[in-house]
Amino acid sequence: MKPAKIIGNNLKNYRDRFGYSQADIAKLLGVERSTISKYESGEREISIVHLNKLSDLYGVEIEDLVAENHEEQNVGLAFVFRKQETEKEDLESIACFQKVVKNYMKMERILKENENTA
Repeated sequence: MKPAKIIGNNLKNYRDRFGYSQADIAKLLGVERSTISKYESGEREISIVHLNKLSDLYGVEIEDLVAENHEEQNVGLAFVFRKQETEKEDLESIACFQKVVKNYMKMERILKENENTA
């Protein structure tokens, strides 16, 4: 399978798991909704900048978004309660929170590995 198609499938799977619409993701990335559709279908390659933003939003590593046979991560560390529509600022705040949690979990894992080798 082509890399763009693999990434597209992963992007769609994560978006669906979090319950975001293509319009929500388009707001976060500052692109048209049709661009998100093209990313997800593999018709268009996504930039590393956009991959970075999405990895923060979903609380996963970029590798999880690009790997064909990645292990599904335990995502969903942050939840959003919406009245009607998620604003770009809401998505940016969620992404920042997810990034903090992801980095904290990474540091905890490293500390445990260091304790085990000491």
